[in-house]
Amino acid sequence: MFTRRQTFPLFAGAAAALALPTTGRAQDTATEFRIGWQKGGTFALAKTSGAIEARLAPRGISVTWAEFTSGPPLLEALGANAIDFGSTGDVPPLFAHAAGGDLVYVAATPGSLDGSAILVKQDSPIQSLADLKGKRVAFKRGSSSHNFILAALRSADLTLADITPLDLGPPDAAPAFANNQIDAWVIWDPYYAIAAQDPETRVLATTEGIVDSWGFLQANGAYARDNPTIVAEVIDELRKVGTAAQSDLDATAETISASTGVPVPITRITLGRKGADLGAIQSLDEEVIAYQQALADTFFAEKIIPRQLTISDIVWYPPAL
Repeated sequence: MFTRRQTFPLFAGAAAALALPTTGRAQDTATEFRIGWQKGGTFALAKTSGAIEARLAPRGISVTWAEFTSGPPLLEALGANAIDFGSTGDVPPLFAHAAGGDLVYVAATPGSLDGSAILVKQDSPIQSLADLKGKRVAFKRGSSSHNFILAALRSADLTLADITPLDLGPPDAAPAFANNQIDAWVIWDPYYAIAAQDPETRVLATTEGIVDSWGFLQANGAYARDNPTIVAEVIDELRKVGTAAQSDLDATAETISASTGVPVPITRITLGRKGADLGAIQSLDEEVIAYQQALADTFFAEKIIPRQLTISDIVWYPPAL
């Protein structure tokens, strides 16, 4: 189990990795900024308000948006230079990094304590995490739910070898769960909040007390290196949008709902999760890098990713604005 309260040793040189000097705006060369996003959160607010478009317009930079259902395909697009910027949970960048994708970590977001869950049916014989042994458990391989199920099983002295894992993203896992084709579903918000409203659904466990996760903002490596102030300005603008939204979560839920199509009551639930904060966007510090390094080490030891990673190799530090 990895928590934010633990301290992990750092690889030497982390503070210097990909550090960028303060640079003038003349260095930036891009005329467009392509964003990958998933339903909800600060990205939905920024998209609806046009805040990033307004921030970059004086520099003649156009903005486009591409929606993804989960982190792995988003980062595949990022690494392939199909988009320039996006946000995922903690696990997707490990797979993208291991596959040699050109991406860098540009900021971190502490996740809510209970924003993901393991769901079972109300009448399921599964009453504890230990009862998952031998069961069909769906989660998206390479997503934050992969980390969650690994830690949850470990807490019950089980491993992935003790279950029948099914690699299903939300669009496929939701009907499979509804039709009893799987025994348990490991899923994040807003899909978790939606599914939990069904009276036939029961929450077996949430991430709280099992794993403390971080989310990350990432950029295409070449884009970040060539356009440091553009990336820094977008991060700054997202932080401003999120901070303002925290002051009136009811209104924020209305705005996000209009953008995503997720009902307002469901959106309000996700915004009210323990520790949730739309404005909590920070530079990567020693604690965050150590957390991600420990996660990478575990995934390598478990033979989930094919090679050892050094997270500090792909950490990007913003120039002063």
